[in-house]
Order: sequence, then C-alpha cells, then structure tokens
Amino acid sequence: MTPAPVTSVSPATTDSSRARLYGSVMVGAACLSVSAVLVKLAGVDAPTTAFLRCALAVVAMSPFVVWERRRHGPLSTHAGLWSVAAGVALGMDYAAWTASIYDVGAGISTVLINVQVIVLPALALIVDREAIPRRFLAATPLLLGGVVLVGGIGSHHAVGDNPVRGTVLGLLAGIGYGSYLYLTRRGSRGKHTMLLQPLFVSTTVAAVTAAAVSPATGSLSLTHISPQAWFYLVLLAVLGQVVAWLFIHHASVRLPPTTTAGLLLTQPVLALVLSAAVLDEFPSALQWCGAAVVLIGVAIANRVVRTTPRPAAN
Repeated sequence: MTPAPVTSVSPATTDSSRARLYGSVMVGAACLSVSAVLVKLAGVDAPTTAFLRCALAVVAMSPFVVWERRRHGPLSTHAGLWSVAAGVALGMDYAAWTASIYDVGAGISTVLINVQVIVLPALALIVDREAIPRRFLAATPLLLGGVVLVGGIGSHHAVGDNPVRGTVLGLLAGIGYGSYLYLTRRGSRGKHTMLLQPLFVSTTVAAVTAAAVSPATGSLSLTHISPQAWFYLVLLAVLGQVVAWLFIHHASVRLPPTTTAGLLLTQPVLALVLSAAVLDEFPSALQWCGAAVVLIGVAIANRVVRTTPRPAAN
C-alpha cells in the first residue's frame, strides 16, 4: 500500500493564488490556537467540553453538508469508512487534549499536541513500510528533551495543576491527532471536491467517541452550564472545529506538506501568547525553553529547518 497522493502547488500557480493558500492555512492555525483559551474561558469540565465541541459543530455544519451533498452527491462508502476511523482518533484526541489543558495549561497543551506531525512518518513505517526520514530521527532527541521540560520537570512554578499528567495526556492527544491526519489523508485518495461531508462524518463519530471515553477523565454532564459558557463553547465549535479545519483542509491538499507544517507552527506560538495575555498563564523559564525545543524539533522533522546545507546550484 502507498499513501494517498498529495497535490502540491504547480509552478504555474500565480503568486496571488499561492498567497491565498498560505493565508488559508494561517487562518486555520489562528482558529486552532484560540481553542485552548476558549476551553478555559468556558470553564466546563473536560469530558463535556470535548463532546460539545463536536456535537455543536455537527449542528453548525448540517445545512452546508446538505448543500454539498446535493451539488456533489453523497460520500462514497470507502471515504465514509475512512472518515469514521478518523473520527474515532479525533474523539480520543479531544478527550485527552481537553483534560490536559486543565493539567498543564492552555498554551503548553497546544505545544505538546504539535508533536502529532511526527506520528505520520511512524504510521507510514508501520502500516505502509515507508522508511523513516533521517530528519525524523534527528528531531527525536529534541522532541523528547523538550517534552520533559514542558512537563515541568525541574520547574518550581510550572503552569497547571498536574503538569506531568497533563504532559502524558497531551502526548496521547498528539498520537490521536496524528492518527486522525493519517486516516484523513488515506481516505482522501487525492479527491478534494468534498470537504464538508468527510469532516461531518468524522466530527459526528468524534462526538460519540468523546462521550464513550469520558469516564476516563471525568463525567459528562449537560446541566448547570451558564449562558456565558455556552457562548464560549459555540465559539469553540465554530472556530476551533468547523472553520479551522475547512480552511486547513482546503489549502493543505494543494500545498507541499512541508509548507503546511511550517505554517501550522504558528499555532502553538499564538496559543502561548494568547494564554499569557488572556488567561495570565505564564510558563516557567524551563517550560518556555521546552516549548521552543519542541517547536524546533517539529520544524526539523518536517524539513522546515534543514539539518544539512542545501547543495549549491550549478
């Protein structure tokens, strides 16, 4: 088996078209970066937040999905099954990640989940027998060291109630997130006419999955949610789920994967800044260093930062 092809920008693509694609990924990354802050502002328990993020997004997408189905036809059985599998991974990701926000802080949890990009080469090796690139191996020590620092090891003023548990949950979320991206990529098979229906199926299954695993991180309850909390939860569903992924999926299938990865590195940086500005969450110096190391490792793993010099042109 070979991975689904990824369409890159053609040489004939105009600068304005390329700029629009770059802008699309950046808008999606910005929407994702506010997700952790919205979770903390809502103040609803983690299992309920993970479930409602998806359930409310399903409601918001429904009329647009009907429109896409009428225009392009229904989703194929093959694509639907891949979307279901992706939804299971996404639901587990949200369940773990939302809990990690309360344990390790909004900004740090967003940095941790960004290690999902190195899950893709690992899955390609295990499932598709693709060799792991040397850049992946070069980045591994940086990522492991950065994760240890982000987890608050050696810090006396780490953000969050339980930084070690939050780090573990953040890494588990990253694995689920990377699996979601891998399954979505395999299910697309290079066909990009439909965006809403696959996302709708994955989000629906993610809501069910988040509810099913909720006892592991708490109890799911839809009562005693204030109007203000509902407002933030709706924003989370619309911005952090629907808008973010429509923008990212639209552009990522038309850009080289390394370009998309580089642009998405703005997400954890923005999340750290927003969590400090809005929530007064200021990580310790070692946690800031760990976050920087994780970002550098992710960049190397995706060839955003090169470990060897570029050959000189003839």
